[in-house]
Amino acid sequence: NPSVRIVRVDAGLRKEQIAEVMGDKLGWGEGQKNEFINIHLDLNSENLEGRYFPKTYMIHKDETPSEVSNIMFEEFEKQTQKIKKPQSKDIINEDAIVTIASIIQRESNGKDDMRLISGIIWNRIFRGMKLQMDATLQYAKGNEEDGWWGRVASEDKNIDSEYNTYKHNGFPPGAIANPNLAAIEAAYNPAKTDCIFYLHDKKSRIHCAKTYEEHKKNIERYY
Repeated sequence: NPSVRIVRVDAGLRKEQIAEVMGDKLGWGEGQKNEFINIHLDLNSENLEGRYFPKTYMIHKDETPSEVSNIMFEEFEKQTQKIKKPQSKDIINEDAIVTIASIIQRESNGKDDMRLISGIIWNRIFRGMKLQMDATLQYAKGNEEDGWWGRVASEDKNIDSEYNTYKHNGFPPGAIANPNLAAIEAAYNPAKTDCIFYLHDKKSRIHCAKTYEEHKKNIERYY
């Protein structure tokens, strides 16, 4: 069908990047891209980062930014209904889950280490530790000119942003990217672990540690 565009949206993008991907395929100008990025304002809602579900879409070339975002939000609802959620009495707030899933998506190296990273994030939350996740610094400093996911330097830990999880306790104010189903499932179903630190080695394998001392040894060993 010549009036349909196939648009592939990868997991882990922020909505500005999705606006670019959609805009390129659907011929949007800057105004339409901005409308897509700020759709939550039209909906009188909080920021909806995290709910633009990543997948390959078939979209009619004349769909408006509002219609396209709606298609993605509906897909999010449809997909997340399938998730096996823990039957615990204290039902976890979905916004918190989406925020954690977005961090898992950016911090993991594929599906295999997502549940372990989830376990480590929850361990930090339950111990009242700061999350200290580099991906949240990338979100705080990301921009179009310098790149959305630039390398983190040590001075970035001083960035004045509520998304700076080195400075602020608890969750950032919202998601930092748009996670896939595996990351959302991992947020709901963390691996049982005593670890509170982790790193990836040069071959992208994850190594976790229960203490900072152990973590420092891992840094020496694998970096």
